[in-house]
Amino acid sequence: MTVPVEDDTHAAKKPVRLRKWFIIIGGLLALVVAGFVGFNAFRSHMIKQFFANMKPPPVSVAVVDAKSEVLPNLLTTIGDLAAVHQVDVSADVSGRVTDILFTAGASVKKGDPLVQLFDAPDQADLVSYKAQTLNAQLALDRAKALLARSFGPQATVDQAQAAFDQASASVAKTEAVISQKLVRAPFDGQLGVRRVEVGQFLSAGTLIVTLTDLSRVYANITVTEKDRAIIDVGQDVELTVDAYPGRTFKGKITTIEPQISPETRNVRVQATLDNPEHLLKPGMFATVSVVLAATPAQVTVPETAVDYTLYGDSVFLIKEKKGEDGKTDLTVERVPVKVGTRAHGRVAITSGLKATDRVVAVGQLKLQSGAAVTISSDPPPPIPAQPPRY
Repeated sequence: MTVPVEDDTHAAKKPVRLRKWFIIIGGLLALVVAGFVGFNAFRSHMIKQFFANMKPPPVSVAVVDAKSEVLPNLLTTIGDLAAVHQVDVSADVSGRVTDILFTAGASVKKGDPLVQLFDAPDQADLVSYKAQTLNAQLALDRAKALLARSFGPQATVDQAQAAFDQASASVAKTEAVISQKLVRAPFDGQLGVRRVEVGQFLSAGTLIVTLTDLSRVYANITVTEKDRAIIDVGQDVELTVDAYPGRTFKGKITTIEPQISPETRNVRVQATLDNPEHLLKPGMFATVSVVLAATPAQVTVPETAVDYTLYGDSVFLIKEKKGEDGKTDLTVERVPVKVGTRAHGRVAITSGLKATDRVVAVGQLKLQSGAAVTISSDPPPPIPAQPPRY
């Protein structure tokens, strides 16, 4: 059987068409891939060129001049306040309260009566003992008169004297008991909250009211043993409390503990301060600065100008340079420094700066060496009213 010629020709053309389609599709895929690669390469090049030519805008910063000045030489520590005279007023003997003679929170003088306990039996005993004393006195006088005229023996005088002394002792004892039942203020001061009521039975030692003398207070502080050599009795101290920010109270060191604590290696120090306005209260937390001997003038900057890090302290120094357009551009350079004493919001720079150098006071977080800056019209921050604690 003979196969038609047209069928062989048709079968031979199919592989040719498939190859052409594969070639066309492969070429299109190659063009697409080449386009993606070229676009990514072009984009990367343009991004690099953009960042290479882009300059960040200048950072606005506050600038201050370093200056040479004498800083107060202070040893700053913390402590608490205690009253020079403070007591829990209580009765010496037991008894029932018959009268309360004070007002809570009032100021009293030494000897002012505060509380009266029931003392009627003691008052009756006192009358009886006084009568016995009077009788004993008369008997003693008669015995002495008879002895003077040789009408009586010395033994009678001695017995009368003993009876008189015994009666007098009973009077004194009863008066003492009566005085114990009238509780009085032991010194001038201010009373606290009343803790008793009329009719209440008080045992000896029960708290009636607190009494505090606010005219002077103690400031109890501790210093390390290495600072013991630079403090002494009579040195001035400056004290601040959170209740009165910006207010400084002055006093003197009056006592230094002769022993160093073996647990903490600290020394307990006590300063005394006059408190005429009664602003300082016992129990207040205080920041106390001991005024040490003056030091020579040093280069100082505000504390905000120093960048404190684990790798060391530094400041950003302002540098001037001429730009291509002839204008003066400002840049910053990070300069390592060594800091010294701090006082009133300023810190001494022992090395790394000189007087008249301009440094950044505010805005360091956005800076790095070589960064362009502009000087802000805003003034640097003022020294805080409440200095930080160290």
